Amino acid sequence: MNILSYGLLGLLTRDESSGYDLMLRIQPHWQAKHSQIYPILSRMENEGLLSARWVEQTDKPDKKMYRVTDKGIQKLLDWMYTPVSTPALRDELNLRMICFQVTNPIVMKRWVDERRDWFESRLAYYEALLANLPEEAEQPGSPYFGEYIVNTKGTMTAKTGIQWCHWVNGLMNNHYQEREATRTH
Repeated sequence: MNILSYGLLGLLTRDESSGYDLMLRIQPHWQAKHSQIYPILSRMENEGLLSARWVEQTDKPDKKMYRVTDKGIQKLLDWMYTPVSTPALRDELNLRMICFQVTNPIVMKRWVDERRDWFESRLAYYEALLANLPEEAEQPGSPYFGEYIVNTKGTMTAKTGIQWCHWVNGLMNNHYQEREATRTH
Protein backbone atom coordinates (compact mmCIF):
# COMPACT_ATOMS: atom_id res chain seq x y z
CA MET A 1 0.00 0.00 0.00
CA ASN A 2 1.26 3.46 -0.86
CA ILE A 3 0.04 6.84 0.41
CA LEU A 4 -2.24 7.30 -2.60
CA SER A 5 -3.96 4.00 -1.72
CA TYR A 6 -4.72 5.23 1.76
CA GLY A 7 -6.00 8.55 0.41
CA LEU A 8 -8.37 6.70 -1.91
CA LEU A 9 -9.61 4.55 0.97
CA GLY A 10 -10.19 7.69 3.01
CA LEU A 11 -12.21 9.34 0.26
CA LEU A 12 -14.33 6.22 -0.05
CA THR A 13 -15.28 6.25 3.64
CA ARG A 14 -17.70 9.09 2.94
CA ASP A 15 -19.47 7.77 -0.14
CA GLU A 16 -19.32 5.39 -3.04
CA SER A 17 -17.35 6.80 -6.00
CA SER A 18 -16.04 5.92 -9.43
CA GLY A 19 -12.34 5.96 -10.21
CA TYR A 20 -12.78 9.14 -12.22
CA ASP A 21 -14.61 10.89 -9.36
CA LEU A 22 -11.88 9.80 -6.96
CA MET A 23 -9.23 11.24 -9.27
CA LEU A 24 -11.02 14.60 -9.33
CA ARG A 25 -11.42 14.63 -5.55
CA ILE A 26 -7.82 13.69 -4.74
CA GLN A 27 -6.02 15.86 -7.31
CA PRO A 28 -6.29 19.12 -5.35
CA HIS A 29 -4.24 17.45 -2.62
CA TRP A 30 -2.15 14.78 -4.31
CA GLN A 31 -0.85 14.38 -7.86
CA ALA A 32 -2.52 11.29 -9.29
CA LYS A 33 -3.46 10.18 -12.78
CA HIS A 34 -5.92 7.62 -14.13
CA SER A 35 -3.02 5.32 -14.87
CA GLN A 36 -2.12 5.25 -11.16
CA ILE A 37 -5.58 5.20 -9.62
CA TYR A 38 -7.29 2.40 -11.55
CA PRO A 39 -4.63 -0.28 -10.88
CA ILE A 40 -4.65 0.66 -7.18
CA LEU A 41 -8.45 0.37 -7.02
CA SER A 42 -8.31 -3.00 -8.75
CA ARG A 43 -5.62 -4.28 -6.39
CA MET A 44 -7.51 -3.05 -3.31
CA GLU A 45 -10.68 -4.71 -4.59
CA ASN A 46 -8.78 -7.99 -5.06
CA GLU A 47 -7.43 -7.68 -1.49
CA GLY A 48 -10.96 -7.19 -0.12
CA LEU A 49 -10.37 -3.59 0.95
CA LEU A 50 -13.00 -2.36 -1.52
CA SER A 51 -16.19 -3.69 -3.00
CA ALA A 52 -17.43 -2.60 -6.41
CA ARG A 53 -20.54 -2.62 -8.52
CA TRP A 54 -21.22 -1.65 -12.12
CA VAL A 55 -23.66 1.15 -12.93
CA GLU A 56 -25.24 1.21 -16.39
CA GLN A 57 -25.25 4.55 -18.19
CA THR A 58 -27.21 5.28 -21.35
CA ASP A 59 -25.02 7.75 -23.23
CA LYS A 60 -21.66 6.81 -21.67
CA PRO A 61 -19.81 3.60 -20.92
CA ASP A 62 -20.88 1.82 -17.73
CA LYS A 63 -18.94 2.89 -14.68
CA LYS A 64 -17.58 0.96 -11.75
CA MET A 65 -18.51 2.33 -8.34
CA TYR A 66 -16.29 1.55 -5.35
CA ARG A 67 -17.08 1.40 -1.65
CA VAL A 68 -14.68 0.75 1.21
CA THR A 69 -15.18 -2.49 3.15
CA ASP A 70 -14.75 -3.06 6.89
CA LYS A 71 -11.35 -4.59 6.10
CA GLY A 72 -10.47 -1.43 4.16
CA ILE A 73 -11.54 0.80 7.03
CA GLN A 74 -9.36 -1.21 9.41
CA LYS A 75 -6.40 -0.90 7.03
CA LEU A 76 -7.00 2.86 6.84
CA LEU A 77 -7.23 3.16 10.62
CA ASP A 78 -3.95 1.25 11.03
CA TRP A 79 -2.29 3.81 8.72
CA MET A 80 -3.97 6.78 10.42
CA TYR A 81 -2.23 5.94 13.69
CA THR A 82 1.27 5.81 12.20
CA PRO A 83 3.51 8.91 12.30
CA VAL A 84 3.11 11.35 9.41
CA SER A 85 6.18 11.75 7.20
CA THR A 86 7.69 15.18 6.67
CA PRO A 87 6.57 16.97 3.50
CA ALA A 88 8.79 16.77 0.45
CA LEU A 89 9.68 20.11 -1.07
CA ARG A 90 10.49 19.90 -4.76
CA ASP A 91 10.02 23.19 -6.54
CA GLU A 92 12.08 23.79 -9.66
CA LEU A 93 11.60 27.54 -9.33
CA ASN A 94 13.44 27.48 -6.00
CA LEU A 95 16.47 25.86 -7.63
CA ARG A 96 16.37 28.30 -10.53
CA MET A 97 16.20 31.25 -8.12
CA ILE A 98 19.29 29.99 -6.32
CA CYS A 99 21.07 29.98 -9.70
CA PHE A 100 19.69 33.40 -10.66
CA GLN A 101 23.10 35.07 -10.90
CA VAL A 102 23.82 33.31 -14.20
CA THR A 103 20.68 34.48 -15.99
CA ASN A 104 19.00 37.64 -17.13
CA PRO A 105 16.74 39.56 -14.69
CA ILE A 106 14.04 39.71 -17.38
CA VAL A 107 13.96 35.91 -17.42
CA MET A 108 13.66 35.82 -13.63
CA LYS A 109 10.78 38.31 -13.74
CA ARG A 110 9.02 36.11 -16.31
CA TRP A 111 9.42 33.08 -14.00
CA VAL A 112 8.02 35.03 -11.06
CA ASP A 113 5.10 36.38 -13.12
CA GLU A 114 4.29 32.89 -14.39
CA ARG A 115 4.35 31.55 -10.84
CA ARG A 116 2.12 34.41 -9.67
CA ASP A 117 -0.37 33.52 -12.43
CA TRP A 118 -0.24 29.89 -11.32
CA PHE A 119 -0.86 30.84 -7.68
CA GLU A 120 -3.79 33.03 -8.75
CA SER A 121 -5.34 30.12 -10.67
CA ARG A 122 -4.80 27.82 -7.66
CA LEU A 123 -6.43 30.38 -5.39
CA ALA A 124 -9.50 30.51 -7.64
CA TYR A 125 -9.52 26.70 -7.79
CA TYR A 126 -9.44 26.23 -4.01
CA GLU A 127 -11.97 29.00 -3.46
CA ALA A 128 -14.35 27.19 -5.86
CA LEU A 129 -13.82 23.92 -3.96
CA LEU A 130 -14.63 25.68 -0.69
CA ALA A 131 -17.72 27.32 -2.19
CA ASN A 132 -19.05 23.89 -3.17
CA LEU A 133 -18.77 22.44 0.33
CA PRO A 134 -21.84 22.41 2.56
CA GLU A 135 -21.94 24.98 5.40
CA GLU A 136 -21.52 22.19 7.93
CA ALA A 137 -18.01 21.55 6.54
CA GLU A 138 -16.60 24.12 8.98
CA GLN A 139 -17.64 21.96 11.92
CA PRO A 140 -15.04 19.42 13.15
CA GLY A 141 -17.74 16.70 13.34
CA SER A 142 -18.68 17.10 9.68
CA PRO A 143 -17.57 14.44 7.18
CA TYR A 144 -16.43 17.38 4.99
CA PHE A 145 -14.28 19.01 7.68
CA GLY A 146 -11.05 17.50 6.34
CA GLU A 147 -11.71 18.89 2.86
CA TYR A 148 -12.61 22.25 4.39
CA ILE A 149 -9.35 22.61 6.32
CA VAL A 150 -7.17 21.25 3.49
CA ASN A 151 -8.82 23.47 0.86
CA THR A 152 -8.47 26.44 3.21
CA LYS A 153 -4.78 25.60 3.54
CA GLY A 154 -4.64 25.62 -0.28
CA THR A 155 -6.10 29.14 -0.40
CA MET A 156 -3.70 30.33 2.28
CA THR A 157 -0.71 28.83 0.47
CA ALA A 158 -1.80 30.42 -2.81
CA LYS A 159 -2.26 33.83 -1.17
CA THR A 160 1.19 33.58 0.42
CA GLY A 161 2.65 32.56 -2.94
CA ILE A 162 1.07 35.58 -4.64
CA GLN A 163 2.47 37.86 -1.90
CA TRP A 164 5.92 36.32 -2.34
CA CYS A 165 5.84 36.94 -6.11
CA HIS A 166 4.87 40.58 -5.57
CA TRP A 167 7.63 40.92 -2.97
CA VAL A 168 10.30 39.45 -5.29
CA ASN A 169 9.20 41.68 -8.16
CA GLY A 170 9.26 44.68 -5.79
CA LEU A 171 12.80 43.89 -4.69
CA MET A 172 13.94 43.54 -8.28
CA ASN A 173 12.15 46.71 -9.43
CA ASN A 174 13.65 48.76 -6.58
CA HIS A 175 17.13 47.40 -7.24
CA TYR A 176 17.08 48.10 -10.97
CA GLN A 177 15.44 51.52 -10.53
CA GLU A 178 18.13 52.52 -8.02
CA ARG A 179 20.82 51.16 -10.32
CA GLU A 180 19.40 53.10 -13.27
CA ALA A 181 19.14 56.28 -11.16
CA THR A 182 22.83 56.10 -10.17
CA ARG A 183 23.85 55.54 -13.80
CA THR A 184 21.98 58.62 -15.03
CA HIS A 185 23.51 60.93 -12.41
